[in-house]
This record gives sequence, structure tokens and C-alpha cells, in this order.
Amino acid sequence: MFDGYDSCSEDTSSSSSSEESEEEVAPLPSNLPIIKNNGQVYTYPDGKSGMATCEMCGMVGVRDAFYSKTKRFCSVSCSRSYSSNSKKASILARLQGKPPTKKAKVLQKQPLVAKLAAYAQYQATLQNQAKTKAGNSAISVEGFSWGNYINSNSFIAAPVACFKHAPMGTCWGDISENVRIEVPNTDCSLPTKVFWIAGIIKLAGYNALLRYEGFENDSSLDFWCNICGSDIHPVGWCAASGKPLVPPRTVQHKYTNWKAFLVKRLTGAKTLPPDFSQKVSESMQYPFKPCMRVEVVDKRHLCRTRVAVVESVIGGRLRLVYEESEDRTDDFWCHMHSPLIHHIGWSRSIGHRFKRSDITKKQDGHFDTPPHLFAKVKEVDQSGEWFKEGMKLEAIDPLNLSTICVATIRKVTQNFLLNGLTTSGKPAPLQHQ
Repeated sequence: MFDGYDSCSEDTSSSSSSEESEEEVAPLPSNLPIIKNNGQVYTYPDGKSGMATCEMCGMVGVRDAFYSKTKRFCSVSCSRSYSSNSKKASILARLQGKPPTKKAKVLQKQPLVAKLAAYAQYQATLQNQAKTKAGNSAISVEGFSWGNYINSNSFIAAPVACFKHAPMGTCWGDISENVRIEVPNTDCSLPTKVFWIAGIIKLAGYNALLRYEGFENDSSLDFWCNICGSDIHPVGWCAASGKPLVPPRTVQHKYTNWKAFLVKRLTGAKTLPPDFSQKVSESMQYPFKPCMRVEVVDKRHLCRTRVAVVESVIGGRLRLVYEESEDRTDDFWCHMHSPLIHHIGWSRSIGHRFKRSDITKKQDGHFDTPPHLFAKVKEVDQSGEWFKEGMKLEAIDPLNLSTICVATIRKVTQNFLLNGLTTSGKPAPLQHQ
């Protein structure tokens, strides 16, 4: 046929007022180029920005002004002519750039203005789609940037040493500003990965703002990175590993003897401990593994526990999926040292309320978590003054953690209290250690 298109098949949805034709063709695809007399190609897609293209004559116009509910034709004449004997010839003539028939020219309402309007709106739509795609791509790839957030607002981040339960929380040591480290040199045109020495300008948790040696007060190439990353090493690692130290291209001309410069700059300076990477690796090893079974608080009934299975472990936090959840969406997040999780059998041992699982047999691969992995409850002397049922106290509202409410002790178990909030008039049970 023409432009790679095969012959079209008969269209069974033609108008009832039309006569039978020897061979009819299906509607043109909406993305088929329309070639006019002057050879210019218009690519207006149907239905975009309120515009439509007549499937018979190819006129582009406002959709609301088109004929019939489907808005496929610009006029009654085009609708009837679509399934006539001359339809195929008209379409082929239009594809070949020949003038349309008289019937195809009926009721063409300001085609040039419509075309210009459609083109402008079509271009605007493409630009908006490109901007949206670029914006979504940036968010999905980069995500939230702590470095930009800290820098733009001059905030101070809490140090890692404040969080003893977090990775490296107990062995962060003397990592502080002005510590020197060896990092990849990104200001270099060499085909292989090379390194250079940088100093810590600012710390924000695990993230550090670094500046290459030789830039002095120039912050143009400062960058943020995770100091626990695999490409971060103490000074001396490159020499021991046979890796090249190459100064950044921007400042390479400043000194002729970079070795003497480094000796002067690094004399008396601090760096990371030699076993820093080993400590990072060890701190990221967690005793809890997927498929372990535990007892955890029931998030819908806080006065009882349920059986859950460890689904994943991220930074010491456990995603627990309740055992009865068939689609594995009924989950609960908590830290592995949280007092809300216990070993299997804990509730029965202390007389705590427990929801029995509908699953009578453990699923393949699931196993009970060893009791020694859970945080031990401190032993207290209960011989003297101790909590008793009916006593009043203040407790955090588990449904609104920013609120402290008056509560009543409903039950005392081994090192645990079952309280009921009394501020609402209807006591809601909750568990506190």
C-alpha cells in the first residue's frame, strides 16, 4: 500500500444509512501523520488538549464542535462518506498529498486557526510532560538529601554517639571535623578509579561534608558522602593497597611537589581507625533473621500479643508480619531491642493475654527466635512498695504518643503493668514496662 501500511479490513461499524461497499478500511490510527497539499506534516493526536481530528477528511478542530457522540467526524457528510465506496480512495489521496474530494471539504470550520491552536497546545503538553518526567526521575533517584537540608538551613544534626542502639553508636569514637580520610577523586579525567585525601568540614550523622586537600578555603567542589561507605578509608590505605593518590585536576597546578605538601598537611592530623571498616561491618550484623517467629503486641488490641514472623531487618528495625496475614500486608515495625517483642511462650509464662494463631502448624522455613536474643527485663525488688491494681499513674497514650494521660493499673504481671486510660471515660488497655 503506502508508507508501509497494509490493506485495511472491512469496518463493521459503518453507518446504517450507507450502502454496502466492495472493500472498506478501518479507522486511521490516531498517530498517523496527515500530509497536506503543501507537504507539511501535522502530528496532532486525537483527544489531546480538547482537540480532535476528523477520521474522514483529516480536519483538526475543537472536539466539542465535532459530530456525533464519539466525535470522530467533523460533519454529517464526513460521517456518511466514511463508509462509502469513495472512502478508500479519499484516504489514499490524503496520504499521497492529493486534494480531498468535495465531500471531504464540507463544514471545515477555520481549519488553519484550529491547527495553530492545536499545535501550540500540543507543544505545551509535551513540555509539561517532559518537566514532570524529569522532576519525578530526580526524586526517585536522589530522594531526600540530608546534606542539602543541613546546609540550606544551617541546622546541627545529632551525633551518632547519641544513639547507642544504632549501628556504630557505641564505637563512633573521635570521628569529628578536621579528620582526614582517603576518598575517590571525582575531579579527574583518568579512566581508572584514583583517590585523594579529603578533610571533614562538617558532620551530620553518618554523613560528612568533605573538601579535597589543596582547595584551602575554596568550597566549590565540597561534597557530602556517607562516612561508613565502602570507598572511605583511613590515610595510608592507598599506600598499603597499591592504589594511586592523584590530586584533583582543578588544583593540580598549585603545587609542584605534592608529596611535600601532604607531609606538611597531615603531620599531627587525625584519621579513621585502621579497623573502622571492620567495625562498620560488624555493627551491621543483626542477630534477628527473616523467618524467625516472635510474640509482638497486637496493634489493634494493645492489651494482648500475637505471633508474627520477621520479614526483613533494616538498621536493627524489624518488619514483623502477623502470622495470619495471607497477603503479608498486616505488619508491624519495631526495633529489635523494643520491649514490645518477646520470644514464643513469653505471654503464657507471665500470664499475659495472647491471641492464639489460626495456623496450627508452623510454615516451612519458619522457626522460633532463641530467647537470649531479646532485651532482658531488669529485675526489681518487689518485696517493698510496689504497684498494685487500682493505683493511678501517668502513662503515654499509645494511640497519641505526644500525650500523657491519667491511667489506672488493671493488672500486674511479672515486671509488666496492664493499664487503662481514664481520661476518656472508657478505659483503653495498654501495656507498659
